[in-house]
Amino acid sequence: MIRPFDLRDLPTLRRYHGQGLCLDSTLLATRGQVLIQGVLLSYLSPATGIFTWMCFENRDEHPLMGQITHSADSPFARIAFLAPESALESPQIQELLEGLVQQAGMRGAFNLLAEIDERSVAFEALRKAGFSIYARQRIWRLLDNAHQPDTEIYWKTAESQDTFAVQSLCNNVVPGLVQQIEPHSTDQLHGLVCYKNGTLIGYIYLKYGHRGIWAQPIIHPDVENIDIHLNEMIRSIPDRRSRPLYICVRSYQSWLESALGDLGAQSSPLQAVMVKRLAIHYKAARSFALPKLKVQPEASAPVAQSKRNS
Repeated sequence: MIRPFDLRDLPTLRRYHGQGLCLDSTLLATRGQVLIQGVLLSYLSPATGIFTWMCFENRDEHPLMGQITHSADSPFARIAFLAPESALESPQIQELLEGLVQQAGMRGAFNLLAEIDERSVAFEALRKAGFSIYARQRIWRLLDNAHQPDTEIYWKTAESQDTFAVQSLCNNVVPGLVQQIEPHSTDQLHGLVCYKNGTLIGYIYLKYGHRGIWAQPIIHPDVENIDIHLNEMIRSIPDRRSRPLYICVRSYQSWLESALGDLGAQSSPLQAVMVKRLAIHYKAARSFALPKLKVQPEASAPVAQSKRNS
């Protein structure tokens, strides 16, 4: 049996504190393990786009718990966590995942995403539920601030006039499959950009939280002296204070990893970025009206009755 979380489940929620498996690396990096706060928020205010479900087997006192997050009008939702991690080999995990998939679909999402270490017990469960890998990534954690270099490289805050250049960079660097699943939103840019001779060569998406700062770079592979560019990028991040920086490097940007290691960043295990396709979305091309054909009315032959006079 599967149903939404309600106040009856508070004892279970307290018991599972610290036992959840987070499948959203951005959430974990910026806010930490927020299982209790997130679950309560999903119950008190569904408008936040957070939804928590419970899965029971008969009168099971140790049900499974799962949560998804979905922003309004976003083409994809994310699995935030599954709990408890010790019970994710249970057969009921498939029922729970199916419930999360249905909830995401009802919200209008086309894809449900999950980020997970392939060595995790939940990896095979996701596979059985129809999730597939579309990318891989490592999270690099950097505690120290960058040193002050002597360089002319300049990263600045992205503004609305950078939108077209950022979209073009994404089209050139990010694989088409990834763009289909995670289309880059340029409605409002959040991050830094770097130009060289008037051409955009780098964009870094930033997301802030009280536990850390999430950074996801998109840098053109033709860039030289990448270590200098990354150092200046890190130094240019505003309002960092003492928070750790988590840099997400996707597999198609793996050439950045050596430079990050030289800067003192520590890497996580390789993660699989997985997707469950909920629907196929076809974006209609811009429509236009066909010109009306000017058709001349067909003239009918006159009917004449003639009588030959004999």
